[in-house]
Amino acid sequence: MPQKPSIPKGTRDFSQAEMAERNHIFDTIRKVFRSFGYAQIETPAMENLSTLLGKYGDEGDKLLYRILNSGDAFAGVDIPVCGDGSTDSRALTSKVCEKGLRYDLTVPFARYVVQHQGELAFPFKRFQMQPVWRADRPQKGRYREFWQCDADAIGSRSQMCELELVQIIDRVFSLLGISVTIKINNRKLLSGLAQICGAPDKVVDITVAIDKLEKVGLDAVKAELRDKGLGDRALKVLEPVLTLDGDNAAKITAMRSMMASSEAGLKGLDELEELFGLIAGASVGSRTELDLSLARGLNYYTGAIFEVKADDVQIGSICGGGRYDNLTGIFGLPDMSGVGVSFGADRIYDVLKALDAFPKTLGTTTDLLFANMGAAEAAYVMPVAAALRERGVSVEIYPEPAKLKKQFDYAARKNIPYISICGENEIEAGTVQIKNLGSGEQTSMRNGDTDAIVKAVGR
Repeated sequence: MPQKPSIPKGTRDFSQAEMAERNHIFDTIRKVFRSFGYAQIETPAMENLSTLLGKYGDEGDKLLYRILNSGDAFAGVDIPVCGDGSTDSRALTSKVCEKGLRYDLTVPFARYVVQHQGELAFPFKRFQMQPVWRADRPQKGRYREFWQCDADAIGSRSQMCELELVQIIDRVFSLLGISVTIKINNRKLLSGLAQICGAPDKVVDITVAIDKLEKVGLDAVKAELRDKGLGDRALKVLEPVLTLDGDNAAKITAMRSMMASSEAGLKGLDELEELFGLIAGASVGSRTELDLSLARGLNYYTGAIFEVKADDVQIGSICGGGRYDNLTGIFGLPDMSGVGVSFGADRIYDVLKALDAFPKTLGTTTDLLFANMGAAEAAYVMPVAAALRERGVSVEIYPEPAKLKKQFDYAARKNIPYISICGENEIEAGTVQIKNLGSGEQTSMRNGDTDAIVKAVGR
């Protein structure tokens, strides 16, 4: 009995139509990145685990895919056991796995900067569009293999870099036809919250918990914070912050009085005020909102943080990022501040499908099909097809003589808009017939008049 073919959960195949739609997203993002002076790099799918571990917090480390060492990985390995006699899986993994699939593109980017620092001009602006892997539970909008499209600027602390990324976000989603809200916060402000709560050592617990506010609600966040050891006094300080209303300026004003005793918190507010001022001056079209509950779980963020939500489709964030002041320090290059954003191509795809916002012509991969009427007729159209390809027209010649109905059906299935049927009469006259399969209109022109043929197929 043949094995039924399948793929792992959380991964997908993509048809030619889906790839046309995905490439529309990639091409749009790539075009915008380049328009702001970002250059493309790529890094390997797998990294050393020493590069990846400890950069994403405990929850992130659990989602890393480990790669078993090549050969007999377990040969000569003493199986570590816990006190109850069970296998210590974490200790065992460290003995048999030295590499892992990348979890995101930012940590590999930091590793790249340190390794290649002598070759780079700073501030270094790069973009990267590659798949990443996370051992997460698959669900709507969440996959185990998915693509990220990242842009980072490293080597400058200026908030002009943050502004540029907000402008990139605004431009990308404007071109894609998606209305979005850009949510912004600052990790220094979150550190200030931990300080005024009397729990500066709990900043990670606080950020992880409040990052779930939109998903689980205030009561569940408070319950998690209590579990982490925060008392009623701390929760009394946090609750009004998480429920604060008003426009961005009003929120910043209200927070200044709360943060009076926290130098970090006040610094975060200063940075937010400056950034929103830059955004206002740059006439960003998308709505920008100071969201005090926004935390973003990754531990390496130290300043501004961003998250982008689609206004008209219920789905998780479709873009996010932030400022990191010393990510390269762990690889031996301290005080190299950077800021970046990551576009989630798979979620953006789901949003565009939900909005039916993909251009209708994306499924067209071929502009013109030459019907195959026989060996002599195929030889006649070959130089015409070659000349058209030189002019950027996508052309196919049907591979073998077949009934015209079969060839017309092929054109219909592939959404080919034009067909050319050249038989004995066309060969004798030295002409080419072009038929518009949408309107039925048919035109004839000299086989050497490439300009006329290009015009006839709408290119």
